[in-house]
Amino acid sequence: MTASLPALIVIDVQRAFDEWEAAGKRRNNPDAVVRIVDLLKAFRANHAPIFHIRHEGTKPNSSFLPSRSGYAVKDEAREQDGEPVIVKRVNSAFIGTDLETRLRASNIATIVICGATTNHCVETTTRMAGNLGFDACLVRDATWTFDRIGPDGEAHSAEEIHAMTLSNLNGEFARIVTTDEVVASFAAK
Repeated sequence: MTASLPALIVIDVQRAFDEWEAAGKRRNNPDAVVRIVDLLKAFRANHAPIFHIRHEGTKPNSSFLPSRSGYAVKDEAREQDGEPVIVKRVNSAFIGTDLETRLRASNIATIVICGATTNHCVETTTRMAGNLGFDACLVRDATWTFDRIGPDGEAHSAEEIHAMTLSNLNGEFARIVTTDEVVASFAAK
């Protein structure tokens, strides 16, 4: 593994989100998982490191309990032999896991982040990555979120939430990039 290669961090591409959609929750970026598959192909073809993050719920009603169907990773984004799976129980992939230790032990400075959801686990992980000194790239078309109701009762669309999260992270915690830009960066090396 070459130290100059970035690592791909694939966050929570689990079936629970499909179940949420089936139950009527509306999301943005319907092609996000397709873009994640594109990223996985590019990283695998270039022998770049990939870390799969899986959320394990801790509350009795969580869709992400290991005993529930939502815990399973979507088939398209499943890890291959040798690709580590790191289980987290909070929003950040760095809290209560050995992700940072693994990245530092492999001299990885740049991480490319994708997955779900933009304003929860993806955002929290990205903020921490930036704070920990990693060169974090958040792939805007390879992450998604859902509509939400704010504390004042106002409805916020997934598109608005996604855009605001990217705006908040841009330049301070991460570089906001597209899948095509990430894939093209391998050809430039």
